[in-house]
Amino acid sequence: MKRSTDRILTTHVGSLPRPPDLLDVVQAREEGKAVDAKAHAARLRAAVAEIVRKQIDLGIDIIDDGEFGKPSFVSYVNERLGGFEVDKDMPRQSPWAGSREARSFPEFYGQGHVAARQNHMVCTAPIAYRGTAQLQTDIDNLKAALNGAKAEEVFMPAISPASVADWQRNAYYKTEEEYLFAIADALREEYEAIVNAGVLLQVDDPHLVTYWIKEPDLTLEQFRKWAQLRVEALNHALRNIAPEKVRHHTCYGINMGPRIHDLEFKHIVDLILKIRAGAYSFEAANPRHEHEWKMQIAHSRGHQPLDGAGRTPGAGGGAHRPLCQSGGARERDRRLRLRLCHLRRLEGSAPEHRVGEVHVAGQGRQPRQPATVELSEAVRSRD
Repeated sequence: MKRSTDRILTTHVGSLPRPPDLLDVVQAREEGKAVDAKAHAARLRAAVAEIVRKQIDLGIDIIDDGEFGKPSFVSYVNERLGGFEVDKDMPRQSPWAGSREARSFPEFYGQGHVAARQNHMVCTAPIAYRGTAQLQTDIDNLKAALNGAKAEEVFMPAISPASVADWQRNAYYKTEEEYLFAIADALREEYEAIVNAGVLLQVDDPHLVTYWIKEPDLTLEQFRKWAQLRVEALNHALRNIAPEKVRHHTCYGINMGPRIHDLEFKHIVDLILKIRAGAYSFEAANPRHEHEWKMQIAHSRGHQPLDGAGRTPGAGGGAHRPLCQSGGARERDRRLRLRLCHLRRLEGSAPEHRVGEVHVAGQGRQPRQPATVELSEAVRSRD
């Protein structure tokens, strides 16, 4: 995992807006319609080349394929994990239904949500990884797009065991823990294949913090016990990978709402730092969390610093920082630069341990122009 003492490197969370024709294919597959596989494969390869070139042209340092080969950052596991079938009993509702937020703002959260339109699955047999061919296509398309292109580094996202267990219901394994670790064993194959291809692995793990919001009757102690088991399962899946090959991302989900019940940074940071990763990405750029850079300073003084020194055994060094909040408004580069200055005040911080990161929300289904503006502002903020 590259560091830089010359300037702060820029990256993003991974999922970028898909071209409309790729979204049409996603919709067709969701509806069980026939798709011209050969034509789609050629279009997908071209689209990945376009998005890779776009990132490089904008000046993004650490890039990916935009996850163009996936319907979304989480629902792609419908096709890549065996042992599941379509869950006909799962209601198609907002993931925030019944949450702390929905209880506080029932009218606001009565609106629709993109995740409510996607198929969920139920586990009815032993879980096995069956996505080798699809993953190899993603890797091949990304490498073809990089032919002759100059990027500081390349990464590929993959979902976490915790988020899969939330997305797919268990009706086979006897216990929640057994189910979670079966998912981890299957995802291990995807994680290791990405790293073995010479690409950084990013583990997308939003459910690690959104579970608190979705379960309004949980105490903080109960939540932390739940989260500890998820961290252990993720580390089980990462056990054969060097931490410096992994970046871990968590966030508060695609929730353009009041967000008054978001989990506080101080209640989860010690558990996140137990994850076998060389970099950590979490929200630091929305109205509920922007002040938490001060807590990061306090944490670095009282516990393990967030810049890699004295890391928890098994974890790596370095820390990514998101730049832009997951909202409709695009922040000015000067505001992003001010935020990066705050982060550089961390005690013991060095420039090579700060990476500016953009979170472009919407599971790849949002318009492309605002995302381009957001990435451009991030690049200007580093200089």
